[in-house]
Amino acid sequence: MKIGFLGTGLMGLPMAHRLLSANLELIAYNRTTEKLTPLNEAGAEIATHPQAVIQAAECIILMLTDATAIHSVLFSDSSQELAGKTIIQMGTISPTDSKEIRDNVVAAKGEYLEAPVLGSIPEATAGKLIVMVGATKEQFQQWLSLLQNFGSEPLHIGEVGTAAAVKLALNQLIASLTTAFAQSLGLIQHQGIDVQLFMQILRNSALYAPTFDKKLSRMVEHNYDNPNFPTKHLLKDINLFIAEAQAAGLNVSGAEGVKQIIEAATSQGFADADYSALFSAVKPE
Repeated sequence: MKIGFLGTGLMGLPMAHRLLSANLELIAYNRTTEKLTPLNEAGAEIATHPQAVIQAAECIILMLTDATAIHSVLFSDSSQELAGKTIIQMGTISPTDSKEIRDNVVAAKGEYLEAPVLGSIPEATAGKLIVMVGATKEQFQQWLSLLQNFGSEPLHIGEVGTAAAVKLALNQLIASLTTAFAQSLGLIQHQGIDVQLFMQILRNSALYAPTFDKKLSRMVEHNYDNPNFPTKHLLKDINLFIAEAQAAGLNVSGAEGVKQIIEAATSQGFADADYSALFSAVKPE
């Protein structure tokens, strides 16, 4: 069976390599052609248009930026080419968008499931992502072995939309935890307190989260190059979370404050930098 892969960016590239490492036949497309060179050298077939991937593959994995990009590659041409195809959406989009895309794919006589992932480039490279699946039980079982290339224990969350919701909830935590840590670290530095002493106390408390240590050196050194996850994507995700949470009747004032910090980092030129750049928005150099 030939697998199609649309979107070989920061996360998509190592994920596509995982499929090649499993000796699966792969055809890939990316809007930026140069990003496909490593896959071509590793044995993947390269397409010059997304429709070529859809026509050639039985199963098409999407690792695209947002729902707009998905609509562009799936539905800009004749959607009848989706008949008999299975679409696995693995990027971060809203539950509402995911259900709409499913309905369009099903209307074109194709199948759709969502399988967003938690983790960054190191986990994608090692096949240790947390894979969350929104699908029927039958779809989950059918595609389990394929999804295990990305993470050993994919989790069936429920129907389409449920996995997308879990992913947004988790990415909201990424944004909020990083912002909260940046603010605490900024105060510690302003008061001239030893950062390592602060971290010692934090690590020994119930307040500690491993992401604090992962971002500590970047924040202290103001080193936001070579991002595993850029700030602009975090801004997209917090906007998606706020929209879904508001629709659910939740108070989103906290998330709105986090959004303002992310927007400030973006306006300061850190859109493509690692999201630890939120520290510079909280505590400008």
